[in-house]
Amino acid sequence: MSYQNAPDLNTGPQPGPKSPRRTGGATTDQDCCPPLLEHQLGVGDFLKIQSAFEPSDPCQAICMSREEFMQRMTETVGWGTKQEYGELFDKVDVAQDGFINWDKLTSFMLFTLYEKDERAKATVVPAWKDLEFLPVKHKDTIQKVIFLKSSSRYLTISKEGLLGVWGENLKLQETLPITSDATKLKHLWVTSLVSLENVNKIAVAFTSKEICFYDLLSKGEFPCQYKLQGLKGTPICMEYWYDPLDANKSVLSFGDITGKVQAIAFTTALISLFERPASAHEDEEAMVTLSWEELLSGYHKCCYTLQHNLHHGDWVRQVTYNASLDAIISSTTSNTNTMVLAWREKSKKHLKMTSFNVAEGIHAFDYHSQLNLIATAGINKKVCLWNPYVVSKPVGVLWGHSASVIAVQFFAARKQLFSFSKDKVLRLWDIQHQLSIQRIACPFPKSQDFRCVFHFDEAHGRLFISFNNQLALLAMKSEARRRAKSHKKAVTCILYNSVMKQVVSSDVGSTVSFWMIDTGQKIKQFTGCHGNAEISTMALDANETRLLTGSTDGTVKVWDFSGYCHHTLNVGQEGAVEISQILVLQKTILVMGWERAITVFRLQNFNQFFIQPEKWKGEIQHSDDILCAAFLPPQTLVTGSYDGEIVLWNNSTENAHCVLHPHYQRRLKSKSDTEPHKLFSAGRSLSTCPSPDQAALGAHSFETDTKGNNAVVRLCFLEARTNTSETGGANLVSCGGSGYVRFWDTFKKQLLAEFLAHGGAGSIIMSIDKSNQYLATGDLDGQLKIWNIEDYCLNSSKSKITEAPTLIRSFQPHEDQISSLEMCKPGGRLLIISCSADCSICMTDVCGASVWIFGQAKHWQTENHISLPKRDANLMKSEIQEESIRDIPLLSKEESCLDLRERSLLDKENKDDTIYNFESCI
Repeated sequence: MSYQNAPDLNTGPQPGPKSPRRTGGATTDQDCCPPLLEHQLGVGDFLKIQSAFEPSDPCQAICMSREEFMQRMTETVGWGTKQEYGELFDKVDVAQDGFINWDKLTSFMLFTLYEKDERAKATVVPAWKDLEFLPVKHKDTIQKVIFLKSSSRYLTISKEGLLGVWGENLKLQETLPITSDATKLKHLWVTSLVSLENVNKIAVAFTSKEICFYDLLSKGEFPCQYKLQGLKGTPICMEYWYDPLDANKSVLSFGDITGKVQAIAFTTALISLFERPASAHEDEEAMVTLSWEELLSGYHKCCYTLQHNLHHGDWVRQVTYNASLDAIISSTTSNTNTMVLAWREKSKKHLKMTSFNVAEGIHAFDYHSQLNLIATAGINKKVCLWNPYVVSKPVGVLWGHSASVIAVQFFAARKQLFSFSKDKVLRLWDIQHQLSIQRIACPFPKSQDFRCVFHFDEAHGRLFISFNNQLALLAMKSEARRRAKSHKKAVTCILYNSVMKQVVSSDVGSTVSFWMIDTGQKIKQFTGCHGNAEISTMALDANETRLLTGSTDGTVKVWDFSGYCHHTLNVGQEGAVEISQILVLQKTILVMGWERAITVFRLQNFNQFFIQPEKWKGEIQHSDDILCAAFLPPQTLVTGSYDGEIVLWNNSTENAHCVLHPHYQRRLKSKSDTEPHKLFSAGRSLSTCPSPDQAALGAHSFETDTKGNNAVVRLCFLEARTNTSETGGANLVSCGGSGYVRFWDTFKKQLLAEFLAHGGAGSIIMSIDKSNQYLATGDLDGQLKIWNIEDYCLNSSKSKITEAPTLIRSFQPHEDQISSLEMCKPGGRLLIISCSADCSICMTDVCGASVWIFGQAKHWQTENHISLPKRDANLMKSEIQEESIRDIPLLSKEESCLDLRERSLLDKENKDDTIYNFESCI
């Protein structure tokens, strides 16, 4: 693959406070076009300007004339000439009132920065990973690629009717044949596919002049719920839209080979797409067959039809309903009535239409609502930009392709446009300047006869291009240079201290950092806590006044928040170990991760600096290494191991009494009972068959788990469910290998539910809020999902539940493995904090707020060096340096304005400063 980037279209000095002024020397291009004053003013300068506009009487506003503004600004700001401030005044005073105030100035600056920001985004050339061909199982031409937002899955469908279901990580989960009685005929093809997201269905069009509607929520294969027959022509393109504010309102539009454009407008989609006959109510899963004549007659009260035939026999290549224009847009390859906009005026049944004539016709189009532009892919090698209300000529023409253009799609956020031509050349255009800023030649096989499907998933930065039955992926590289880093090295663990309202983080470089939750301000940092050894996990004591750090050097250290090491727990007996969890209880500290036994330290013996472990009374009950543990007052302790076993203990006696596993349970009657007597839970047996997708992923294996497919990585008790012992239901959640989450009833020793949270992503971790309403899961790819479990598994069930709880959010805040998750509720707002091997700590909320990175923007105010008094040899020399991120709250309601004001700060390199320097605590 070859890349050709156009030159930077927006070069020049970066905005910043107090840019240096030239005083002489050789003349350069920049001397001829000096940077504008408003692009050089920094936040500190604006604070000075604001103070000049502040009146002594709050009820009055200060207005300045041009002369007064020039004089006061040169004195207040301290740099810049009167001429420059005069020019700034003229730009602000667009109404020529002769005076300006603070509101006018700030409005002008925000608008100027917004325009500058938009211009900068429009000229950013994305970097791409190498072209990758996905391992599809399609034998015939791929007809459509779509993304399901509700389940974070991709769907592909080919001409022979094979549906491919892909995970968000682009692992093929399963393939299903889309068939019905009619589609079993030879030479019958699938022509198009759309997703009906609001009702969890897909619609598939066939050459039999049928459209079938399939339910995505059914187990196993997707059943056909409705079959629309009797269409006058074969539908070859479809599109679906629904109103995000009222999901009952939706439009399915489709075009056929006779030139007809038709649409079905649904009015009660959430209740039912079509009327069901009385006989069908008895069997909800029975397929309902309906005819196009029924829809035309108005028999179905929950929808109505729209249609026109302005294309006069030409194949309709693309059709869509656009809500911004409130019109149906369609196109053909004819040079007359090439593109048609059709809309219905109020109280009128017939459509009004306007048409665009494009020489030689077009293959495709796309509409950008903010720019109000329609881009067309011309057979004449041109990409044209049209105003929807001007049919006479395009407002812009993009030249550069040497073959007919077969696809176009806007990169909406950046106001850029993709175009793809028949010679397999991809171009990216800057719409504002109407210039090609990137050219990519795709290495497809040489062939003149091929079908191409073009789909850009903007949310994930993925571009899919099909070549007959092959599917290629072009993925954008993450803009690492713009992404802030919270730590210099991979972050391993995060905690939230509710007493101090601080986030505590650790990394593989043996550094611990402390952050303010409300501002993202790093307030202190400890380095060298365990020499050069990695800190793998941390924990807080019950009062949240002590911090425990576990390291690969085989020790756990106990610190106060002034940097004093009180104790060193000798876990590994002078050897390196992998500590995965520290559990602090009322009388003991439990450490685990590298062996089958629980390592215990009893607090009654914490009377010296070095502490040695003691013997766990329950001895060894696991067959593999213990990875995690959880405690439920007053005395229930559970531990999970690499082989998938969960052991239930009485923490008071330290004796185990039961072992749980996804496929069996065994009771432990005595210490000598080591044989695995497999007693299956009520209502289930060994013969229970897994679902096809589970079997494909290898989630269920009745042999010894040597690959960690069932490894228990996290355990969480649902403590808010206080009546589980009487009412039944799940009170324990586990997760780990193969991306599964499982819900257990520890009182009845029963697995109640399991669902695949992250398909094909390997091991996952999780966190649950204190009210037990939300579950957050993270995987090795940096993907984070938030689930609503408030009403999930509240009652016991004889059969295991495999349906997942409601998925609220699915997004990717990190570029690498998520290593730790924490949920907290400062100020009544539930926040999810995550850290990753990509060196960042991210925070967001349940409802969909922006993802903020700790340390993403720093505005230095003061640097205070504080000497700490020496207590003894265990308190090391240290210094504190305060960092401040002024006026940048992590979850501000004024995010957009702040983003404009501080945009230049986000791109600056983050420099973590050492705050504490530790030597060995001896």
